[in-house]
Amino acid sequence: MPPTKTQAREIFLKALRSIDIPAIIAQKIEISSHRVTFPDGTAEIPRGAHFLVVAIGKAAHAMAAGLVALFPAGTPFRGVVTAPTSSEQPLPGFQYFAGGHPIPNRESWRAAEAILDLLSSCDSRTVVFFLLSGGGSALVERPLDPAMTLEDVQQVNRALVTCGAPINEINKVRRHLSAVKGGRLALAAGPATKITFAVTDVPVGKEVALASGPTLPDPTTIEDVERVFAEYQLRPKLPESLQHWLQTGQMPETPKPGSKAFANAHFSLLLGMHDLFHAAHHSLETLGYSCCCDNTTDDWPVEKAASYLVEQLEFFQRENPGQRVAVVADGEVVSPVTGNGVGGRNSAFVLACVHKIAGRNIVVLSAGTDGIDGNSPAAGAVADGNTLARARETGLDPAAVFGNSDAYNFFARFGDAIVTGPTGNNLRDLRILMTAP
Repeated sequence: MPPTKTQAREIFLKALRSIDIPAIIAQKIEISSHRVTFPDGTAEIPRGAHFLVVAIGKAAHAMAAGLVALFPAGTPFRGVVTAPTSSEQPLPGFQYFAGGHPIPNRESWRAAEAILDLLSSCDSRTVVFFLLSGGGSALVERPLDPAMTLEDVQQVNRALVTCGAPINEINKVRRHLSAVKGGRLALAAGPATKITFAVTDVPVGKEVALASGPTLPDPTTIEDVERVFAEYQLRPKLPESLQHWLQTGQMPETPKPGSKAFANAHFSLLLGMHDLFHAAHHSLETLGYSCCCDNTTDDWPVEKAASYLVEQLEFFQRENPGQRVAVVADGEVVSPVTGNGVGGRNSAFVLACVHKIAGRNIVVLSAGTDGIDGNSPAAGAVADGNTLARARETGLDPAAVFGNSDAYNFFARFGDAIVTGPTGNNLRDLRILMTAP
């Protein structure tokens, strides 16, 4: 039996259901009167402690609600939550902001000010929970350069997200220009006990990229920023205020390992790409597929990633003759905006596969676990060996669509866009390639 687009969709949706954040928090974190226990460590709660919460990212609402539910009813909290959408069930004592993504908005700016104001009250009896998830880099922002306006910040971010640089390069710049990134929230919390819980959309070992590392030491330098500016020809695209600030040498270095900012600081990863891999792998095996996981293509150009993963599927099929096989990948591919269409990196990846799988018993799906793909209303898309023929019947040229960055409209026309709405989660993108003998 050949694979179907319906099967691929259901595997993706099952993977989403398996990573329910409040349930994961209840499983992995234990709170007592004097201690917080979490994966990889513990933190002591000072006598007479007061609790602050800073929740940033696409999963901020779920993370904040899950954490508060661990404490006895009525425990007083003060906190700030910033996510792409406002909360339908606000928690007492919390301020809420609907930050912009992928470009910071006025609420992103207000959220940063509220967070810095909240942390200014920290003392040695304060316990601050930082709850971080994907998207945080845009959802909270305040520049170090006091001359920069919100419009200037937006101009910088547009230049960064459309220049074709991988996200780790973009975040090197963000951390150095910001008052809330690159360890600077840990610095702002002073002598407090600082506990960061993360739902990560970045590769293992690169957690400093999550929300641009507001509570972690920054391993990058001003020299790295200058290199990114030069390599992607960004200087002319920066606002005049920032150019002047840079030229006069006012950009300070970010906090590094050993800084007092990270005294009494803890970091624990609650959910990551292995959880997503496991869920998809299990679903495929249940359907009778031999499955391999491959995240080699993280940060690769979209066309190169498509060629590689289709080739891996073909190789795996040759190694397992007569069997149904699948390749699962995660991470983010690089898909520069080259037109004025609607879409994102996930639908662009699937579109790049359409010619490669034409006429074959292959299904390809790529979707974001946050439910958002670029500037489209979809999470991603799915295609099979008949997609190219259907496009030609309607006069569509996939190559032209790709060049116009309009992959969403291409797949929506055939009912192959995957629309979930915002999921309140973000464990990077999931790609599934399936074939049968």
